[in-house]
Amino acid sequence: QVQLVESGGGSVQAGGSLRLSCAASGSRYSRYCFGWFRQAPGKEREGVAGIDTGVGITTVADSVKGRFTISQDNAKNTVYLQMNSLKPEDTAQYYCAARPFRWGAAPCTVLLGDQFESWGQGILVTVSS
Repeated sequence: QVQLVESGGGSVQAGGSLRLSCAASGSRYSRYCFGWFRQAPGKEREGVAGIDTGVGITTVADSVKGRFTISQDNAKNTVYLQMNSLKPEDTAQYYCAARPFRWGAAPCTVLLGDQFESWGQGILVTVSS
């Protein structure tokens, strides 16, 4: 029911920055878990960051902690992933995902891809050395 569109990807040199945007439309609820995931060639899908849009609580994977930040602009129905100090290892297809917040479900800090209902098409981030 929620449509997600990512933007802001591209190519950047190591040490550079990019900001990914995830624009949501068609939402039926006021509170969602949003997550950013990535998948590199030959690698498993990895949860990168998550946010509870109702209270603003965020989580970031250890692999990107200190470099990536997730944030939201509820007025624009948009979630962002600010990526700084990018490394070649960050090269991957990045996906935005969303699921309605439910009291009986896992908290938004749990980044398990199979728990998310809505997915964007993905956007490529390439970091060159």
